[in-house]
This record gives sequence, structure tokens and C-alpha cells, in this order.
Amino acid sequence: MSTENEGTAVPPAPSAPPVPVDAPAAPEPQAQAPQGPYGRDAQGQVPQGPYGQDAQGQAPQGQGASGDAGHPGASSSAPDPSWPPPPPPTAPYGDGGSGSGPGGWGSSYQQPAPKSGRGRGGLVAAVLVAALVAGGVGGGLGYVLAKDNDESTGSTTVSASANGGDVKRDPGTTAGVAAKALPSTVTIEAESTSGEGGTGTGFVFDKQGHIVTNNHVVADAVDGGKLTATFPTGKKYDAEVVGHAQGYDVAVIKLKDAPSDLKPLTLGDSDKVAVGDSTIAIGAPFGLSDTVTTGIISAKNRPVASSDGSGSQASYMSALQTDASINPGNSGGPLLDARGNVIGINSAIQSTGNGGFGTGQSGSIGLGFAIPINQAKYVAQELIKNGKPVYAKIGASVSLDDSSEGAQITDQGAGGAAPVEPGGPAAKAGLKPGDVITKLDDRVIDSGPTLIGEIWTHQPGDKVTITYERGGKQHTVDVTLGSRVGDN
Repeated sequence: MSTENEGTAVPPAPSAPPVPVDAPAAPEPQAQAPQGPYGRDAQGQVPQGPYGQDAQGQAPQGQGASGDAGHPGASSSAPDPSWPPPPPPTAPYGDGGSGSGPGGWGSSYQQPAPKSGRGRGGLVAAVLVAALVAGGVGGGLGYVLAKDNDESTGSTTVSASANGGDVKRDPGTTAGVAAKALPSTVTIEAESTSGEGGTGTGFVFDKQGHIVTNNHVVADAVDGGKLTATFPTGKKYDAEVVGHAQGYDVAVIKLKDAPSDLKPLTLGDSDKVAVGDSTIAIGAPFGLSDTVTTGIISAKNRPVASSDGSGSQASYMSALQTDASINPGNSGGPLLDARGNVIGINSAIQSTGNGGFGTGQSGSIGLGFAIPINQAKYVAQELIKNGKPVYAKIGASVSLDDSSEGAQITDQGAGGAAPVEPGGPAAKAGLKPGDVITKLDDRVIDSGPTLIGEIWTHQPGDKVTITYERGGKQHTVDVTLGSRVGDN
């Protein structure tokens, strides 16, 4: 990893300090704050969307511009029921991640050129020489005093009564949680057949060697690529993809020749998480394995879209938001509560542009998003059991227009399909084209993408209460969710 320092170089000090020359002080450069694109996932990928599916998990025709990760983009009113969704157009702001656009959002900071003239430079050089002389004298005096003190009274160094390794770290402390959880996390390296790939994180799901991570972490290795998982001890294992869900952005891999002493992390209850609860994130930001960061839950039920590694698919979640530092490489790692229970899978970040690491990737600004573990657990179990994801659906196409009024069922489905699936859950409940869904249970629905994320927090067969408006009047109806198997 390399860093780059910017600034005006200080001229070398002459052998004798020059006579100061009166000169007006050069004005301080006015730096422009670096800007960049929003809505990257935690692998550094720019999310496609932010949204692009109807309430059945189907992709619409046409995509909205991806504003920030928490707000839907505009799209056509007729969703496409096919999967995967087509990639949306470029975000309206930003330069695609380079952080070096020609002005406006996405422009990088440019250091103003130093003014000409020797007056200020002479003063700086003189001050430097004076400081060096004073430093030398002070250092000499300090050495003499310390030497005399040692000879007369002995060393003044104070030693701790206990070494750092002897300190008791209670289970509830960050150090205690990290010590217990780190041995059950892995750094994942995925490489495609063409040699492309990246680094992410995963955690031990069971004693059989299954590791849970993000779909976009392993996307490069799905079709015949290479996959490895490395534990903090340095032990590396080859692995294979058991199943992956593009819409949920969850994947399960399995270690080949898995050790017999695996310790699965304890899964918590993400439904009981409260805003303000402490969080601990573990991952490999920018390839720095076994990194631990802390924060709190800053929001719940945040509608977020992110892309897979190829940038061709979009996923949707009603996410846990945290200010624990999450960066590219944290993807797939566990988000823990104060007791060390997994409450989410770190998956996406909203970030400004230039990451400052010479890579063009974005870094954390304190807005990270995690898939709630209750949802991820269900998806992982289905992938282990069947190798394919199972999505809940209501059987209706909804508009993905950016509005705060609700999710409107379209008048016409994409490709000639019916907007309300005949015999589907929505049809059985009496929903019709033009109805605007405003609530699902007690959750306010402000758009089609929000409805998708909320439906996917449920399982097929769950009964939900839908509130909708028709002809200016509000109605409430119970809907039993249907199912769709696979991403295609």
C-alpha cells in the first residue's frame, strides 16, 4: 500500500541564515473538498441501480440513475419481469470512481502552485536553521542532565506492574469479542479464469466447513475460477462455491479438506437490534486482513442497492446501517454486537470518491450497510440445501419511479406480461393495476425498490398486511407471499 503526500516543499537551509526581507505573506491555498461518486459496495464496486426489480424480484426495463445508496433512482414505469436486471446508466454525479473528473463532483484536489519570490523562503530557511541550533543545544543539555541524574539516583523509568498480555479482557470488551471472533473469520481471494479477481471476507457458518460471504466477493470464481480462504493463523484452504444469490448478495462457499476444529460464529437476532447498539466489524479492508473496527447501529431498515463484482447485477436489502469503518475488502465479513453475535454481513458503503491510497477506490465515511443476519441465515441455509436461492414475491410489477408516495402497481407489465400475475398472491388479495402500496405490515413503503427490499426480508408463505390506496381511498388486505426459485 502506498500513500501520496501533497504540499509545497520547504527549500533547504543555507550555510548561514540570510537577512530577512520584508515580503507580503503568500495567501493560504484554498483547497477544494474532494468529491466522488456515491453508492459503492464494500468491494469498491459502483452499485448498479440503485434499484432495478419489481416486487417479484424481477428486473424492469430501464434503470434509474444511482443517486446515493439510500434513495431510489428514476426508471421507466414498466418493470421487466426477467432476471438479471440490465445495468443502469452512469450515476449523474461522479466520474465513475476515478476521482479525477474535470470539475464539479468527482474532481480531485489540486494544490495551488507556490508563489515566486525569495522573501518568504528566506524567512523559512532562517527559522529552520534557528530551530536546528536550538534543538541541538536543548538536546545536549538534556543528555547531560539525564546522564548526571542516572549516575546519582539511578534510572527514572517507571515499569508497569503487569505486562499487556497479562491484562484480563472481559468477554464484553472489544478486545474480548475480537479475540473470540477472529479465529472464525477468513480472508477470501477469488480469481476468474482470466486472472481477474479481488479480496473479501467470510465467516465460519458451521462445523462442516461452510463459509458465508457476499455474492459479489465470489462472483469472479463462480464459473471455473479459483477460490481460497485464509485464516488469521495463515492456514490457507482451497474452496468451492456451494451456491450464490445475486438478488440477496449472499453466497456460501465450502472449504476443501476442512479442519475438524472449526468454531462457527454465534448468530444473533437482527430483528432485536436497536439504533445506538454497539457494533464490531471484521474484514480485510484494502487487503489488510483481520482488521477490527467499531461503531454503532446508526439506522435500521435502510433500503440499499449494490452491485455484484461484475457490475451487471444488482442486489436489494433492507439494511442495518453502521458507522463502523467498512472499506473495500470488508465485504462478506461479520458485523457483530457487543457480545460477539453476528447481526449482519458487511456488504456496502456509501462513500466519497478518492480513497487516498493510490488505487482510485473509495473509503469509509461512516456510512456502511449490512445484510441483516436473520435474512442471510435463511438464504445461506437454502443455498446449502438446494444450491439455489428462494425469493419471496407478491406477484405484481411495480413502478420504480423515484417518489415518496408509495409503490404503484403498473398498468402494463414488461414484455407483454400481466402487471398482476394471474392466480398469484396479489391477484388473490384483490390488488389491481394502479393501486399504490403505502405500507407492508408496519413499515412505510415510499417506492417500488423499498417494497422489494421489505418483501425479501420475509420468507415464502409468510402472511403480510398490505395497505394500499385506490381512487383516493385507503384499503388494507392480507397477502400470503409466494416464491420464486433461482436468479434467472
